[in-house]
Amino acid sequence: MRINYSIVFVSDMARSVAFYRDLVGIPLKFESPEWTEFLTDGATLALHISDGTAPDADTQQAEPAGSCRAGFEVQNLDEFHERMIENNVQCTQEPTETFGARIAQFVDPDGLLFSVSEARTGE
Repeated sequence: MRINYSIVFVSDMARSVAFYRDLVGIPLKFESPEWTEFLTDGATLALHISDGTAPDADTQQAEPAGSCRAGFEVQNLDEFHERMIENNVQCTQEPTETFGARIAQFVDPDGLLFSVSEARTGE
């Protein structure tokens, strides 16, 4: 069994599509006002319009039971981190060696934390 897709619920589809496509750099597969999909090397990342509200700054880093966080892998974490900072994307964890991998954490336009790790060489 493998994970087929992951859904991120968003408040503004156009803003989130631009964020994940243009800043994060994930190629767009399909876009509509209610549902959008991105091409990844693994499971599909899907955006779904939400009728709820985004978390506020005090709760965005909380990790309650039942929550989930997307994790992406890039070839060069330092270049990715620099691009995010240049585009004023909030970074909650600078690139750090954690559990044998270099990982950084960022916040999307709706306050969702996501992790980005660097591809390990030789694996």
